[in-house]
Amino acid sequence: MSKTAILEIDGKKYEFPVIVGSENEVAVDINKLRDVSGVITMDPGYKNSGSCTSDITFLDGEEGILRYRGYSIEDLAAKANFLEVSYLVIFGELPSKQQLQQFETDIRKYTLVNEEMKNIIDGFPKTAHPMGVLSSLTSALTAFNPKVVNVENDKEMYEAICKTMGKFLVIATWTYRKMMGYPLNYYNNTKGYVENFLHLMFELPTGPYTANPTVINALDKLFILHADHEQNCSTSTVRMVGSSHAGLFASISAGVSALWGPLHGGANQAVLEMLEEIQKNGGDADKYLAK
Repeated sequence: MSKTAILEIDGKKYEFPVIVGSENEVAVDINKLRDVSGVITMDPGYKNSGSCTSDITFLDGEEGILRYRGYSIEDLAAKANFLEVSYLVIFGELPSKQQLQQFETDIRKYTLVNEEMKNIIDGFPKTAHPMGVLSSLTSALTAFNPKVVNVENDKEMYEAICKTMGKFLVIATWTYRKMMGYPLNYYNNTKGYVENFLHLMFELPTGPYTANPTVINALDKLFILHADHEQNCSTSTVRMVGSSHAGLFASISAGVSALWGPLHGGANQAVLEMLEEIQKNGGDADKYLAK
C-alpha cells in the first residue's frame, strides 16, 4: 500500500501521509490540508474523521469486536475485574497484585464527598431527570476542586484519576437515591468498588443489606463492557471541553450531558426497558428474542 494519498484540486496535487492502524484500518492524515491548499473538509457528524490516534480501544460493532489495549473483551470479562481493566485502559498494562491494591487504596482516599453537596442535590425535585441531576452535581464538584489539572504532571493526573473514580461513583448513586426519596449513603472503604455501588444504591437504614455475589459479578462485567468505546459522543465532548483547559469535573459534566441524549446513552436506557419487560413477562428471554 502506498504511504501517501494524492489529492488534486484545480490541477494542483497535494500529498498526505497514509496511516495504518493496529487493526489495519487505513486513514489519510489531512492535518496540513488547510495550510498547504487553503481547503477544508466537510464531514457532518465526523463519521469519516478520527480526531486523534489512540492505543486504548478498538471497537467494531458490526463484527462484535471490542478490545482494550489489545485484550479481547471476552478475556477481560472472564479473567479480570473492573478496577484491573480500568488500570489497563488508563495506564496501558494490567496491574500487578501490589499495583492493584495501591490503586484501590488511592481511590478510597477520595470517596468522601463534601457534605455541602447535599445542599445542591436538595435543590432538585424528585421528578428531575437523573442524567440532568448527575451532570449538575458533577459540575458542582468543580467548586470543591477548583484547581485545573496539569496533564503534563504524572502526579496530578494520577490524583485526578483516583478522585474521579472515587467521587463519581458516589454522586451517581446519590442521583438515584434522590429520585427515590431515600437518605444518601456513604462509600464503605472496607468493601470492593463494585460491591460499594450496590450498597450505595440499595442499602436502607431500616435493615441490613447483603449484595448478591452473582449480581456483583454481573455488574462488574457490565462496568468492564462500558469502560471505553473509542471516540464516541461523550468521550469526544470531554476531550473538546478539556482542550480549553476547563476544570476536570466541568469537562466530565459535559460528557454526562452528551451521554444523556437518546442517540447515545439512550441505547442503554432502551436495554434496561427491554430487560424490565422480559422480567414482567415471566423472565423468558428466549421468548422475547423470538418475537
